[in-house]
Amino acid sequence: MSSTSTETVPGQSPNVSFEFFPPNTPAMEETLWASIKRLEGLSPRFVSVTYGADGSTRERTHTAVSRILEETTLVPAAHLTCVDATSAEIDDIARGYWDEGVRHLVALRGDVPQDGGDTYSPRADGYAYAADLVAGLKKIADFEISVAAYPEVHPEAKNAQADLDNLKRKLDAGADRAITQFFFDAEVFLRFRDRCAAAGIDSPLVPGILPITRFPQLKRFADRCGASIPAWLEQRFEGLDDDAETRKLIAANAAISLVDRLRAEGVNDFHFYTLNRAGLTVAICHALGIRPRSAAA
Repeated sequence: MSSTSTETVPGQSPNVSFEFFPPNTPAMEETLWASIKRLEGLSPRFVSVTYGADGSTRERTHTAVSRILEETTLVPAAHLTCVDATSAEIDDIARGYWDEGVRHLVALRGDVPQDGGDTYSPRADGYAYAADLVAGLKKIADFEISVAAYPEVHPEAKNAQADLDNLKRKLDAGADRAITQFFFDAEVFLRFRDRCAAAGIDSPLVPGILPITRFPQLKRFADRCGASIPAWLEQRFEGLDDDAETRKLIAANAAISLVDRLRAEGVNDFHFYTLNRAGLTVAICHALGIRPRSAAA
């Protein structure tokens, strides 16, 4: 057992949160809202809406967050990044969210714009990194802020220690929790949690769970963010490109096994990267003991 694990309370359901991305077609919007309505009954702690890593979905993110706030009982968390905006522009966006009633933000550095070359370069008139963004947002209002963590090290970090130091700067700047990049081996998260504890990081560390929908897409995601895919997992999906139903069964089994292992190590918070589809997330939450409000009643 991990040396930093904590006891879970028998019978206590874990806390969950869900992530969505803003749709760019009417069909995708319909899928998103059907998923939001289905997941709403699971009473997540919050739901986040991504912000194109290069700032490209700013308006669509705002539209989705506003609609969640107005039409559901969910608590929305809006993503914000440092790229392609001045600090004054980002401050204005944050003030607008606060005035609307949004109290939770996810603060990220963001990726290099597609036409910006291969290396990230901070704007002279912007927030340089996520820690600077967190500090700036905290000066505007008392937002609840989540930041990102990388159990297998950010692809651009010099090394694991530098990546851990950066995480600590973000939390010391005022962030409330860190949500990890997805992973598929529980030991990856547990050893990362140990390293965080040894570094004096005591803020909540929430594992990010990605239910697998299409394996080729997963491999592209993993390549971009530096996440490893165990050989055993890849083998399970071999030959299933044209068998969606079996893929769902394999995906649900893999994710449920992962969260069960984490629960056994005292983890009580999970963040699901839904890819705007509810089915697998509902199944995993059901296995965690989370039921829709109507069923619970």
